Amino acid sequence: MSGESSTESFEIGQRVHSLNDPRRVGTVKYVGGVEGYSGTWIGVDWDNDGDGKHDGTFNGVFYFNGRSQTSASFVRSEKLSRGITLIQALELRYQTTSTKDEEDEMYVLSAKNKRVSIQLLGGDKIQDKLSRLEELTSASLPFLGVSSLGVSSDLGSVLPNLKLLDLTGNLISDWEEIGALCEHLPALTTLNLSYNSMSSEVTSLPQLKNIRVLVLNNTGLSWTQQVEKLRPSLPALEELHLMGNMISSITSTSCSDDKAFNSLRLLNLEDNCISEWSEVLKLSKLPCLENLYLNKNKLSRIFNDNESPKKVSDPFPSLRCLLLGANNIGDLASIDALNVFPKLVDIRLSDNPITDLARDGVPRYVLVARLTKVQVLNGSEVRAREKKESEIRYVRMVMSKFNNKHEEIKLLHPRFNELKKLHGLDDEVASAENSRPKNIASGLISITLKCVGPSMGEKPPLTDKLPSSITVVKKLKSLCENLFKLRSIKLRLFLHEEGSPFPTPIDDETSRLLDAGIYDGCTLLVDEES
Repeated sequence: MSGESSTESFEIGQRVHSLNDPRRVGTVKYVGGVEGYSGTWIGVDWDNDGDGKHDGTFNGVFYFNGRSQTSASFVRSEKLSRGITLIQALELRYQTTSTKDEEDEMYVLSAKNKRVSIQLLGGDKIQDKLSRLEELTSASLPFLGVSSLGVSSDLGSVLPNLKLLDLTGNLISDWEEIGALCEHLPALTTLNLSYNSMSSEVTSLPQLKNIRVLVLNNTGLSWTQQVEKLRPSLPALEELHLMGNMISSITSTSCSDDKAFNSLRLLNLEDNCISEWSEVLKLSKLPCLENLYLNKNKLSRIFNDNESPKKVSDPFPSLRCLLLGANNIGDLASIDALNVFPKLVDIRLSDNPITDLARDGVPRYVLVARLTKVQVLNGSEVRAREKKESEIRYVRMVMSKFNNKHEEIKLLHPRFNELKKLHGLDDEVASAENSRPKNIASGLISITLKCVGPSMGEKPPLTDKLPSSITVVKKLKSLCENLFKLRSIKLRLFLHEEGSPFPTPIDDETSRLLDAGIYDGCTLLVDEES
């Protein structure tokens, strides 16, 4: 596995790994002498910060530019490996039998702390099947130091049934060799090249007509330099994963005459640097795109100030799932803009300011109500009952907060009139206020209170009816103190909502119950301040 370790010279730009650790991978940046030391040294810029000791400047002398202060080091050639071939890695992974020492390490501890050896049931049969390379349908070769794919005309006969190949974390960089590999493995449909530093030169690629899934996470690719050049060679591609590549701009997919990416159903752009929604819109013409993953980018708005959803004709016609978690989205107009996409039903907005109540975000029910077609929100299913209750609560909250301010409601709450008509809700708050002395019971809501504080002891839940339009949260806390005899404990209330993985804190003591999102039939958790 260690590959060659002779003193033959290394080349600048060559990918190598530490002789005894194939997971410690880097790029040769310097070959020559080091002041104060004898012999030839190899300057390596390691992929992981902390694997080195300096930044390419050593004892005040500059040798090369390292990526960071602790990514570079000088190594003797015999301490580095140039890697092995694909066939060598396959033999090492699937045709090497375990040693006695390795088998001795397979044990569990008994109740008396004694070793009990483990024997794998059917292990010999499994090993025998895996050792026959011609029967392999999938091969996983992560971090084995593969530097050469050793493509030859007989590769197809060695691996005739191989459909999935995982080459994560190896020393591969040459696209031409990747193209030849795919040509010689006609059954190959899924290829994972994550954590390989792929070349910026994408040339001489044949038509890779059988590749359906291509994973290029953390490979240093840019969209304009590499992905755009790969497109014409991947006419049947259905999934493309590009996580962690610092992509900030995208080439418009509509300006190309070829039909590449027309079969693309899933595009994973998580953990990149996209900050402008205008870049995302360049993907809006992909006819089959159903899943778009944009978690951990830098998006702050779904549409920029100079754009309008109405200006985009048929955006993302097939999009069903859009993941926008851990961005910087904080405005409700961006939430409303998602309603433009005709088939969007699965949305992730967690870890954005808009979902963080501590940063002036809104509770789950507001998002459920404003999103017309949502069926899954933040990974939780939105059932019909939750959808209906959320929309009714939302309408009542708006009526309570914007009593008869029709123009303001129309501007800030575009679904209000639609929802009010859908659920047959007239201006309940106004009519209740006009008849409050005679009809206060009509404004009562039923609330179930549950004690969950660690020092409160076991107390049965209590259900009470309160006037929603006049009771404030501070008064509700006082009621809890009396009902549960908790006068010596400082309370904090949480709204427990169906479908939401976490309860919503209710911290504004001056707000009315309706404004705080408390509704008829809801459950409040009574906790204590930490």
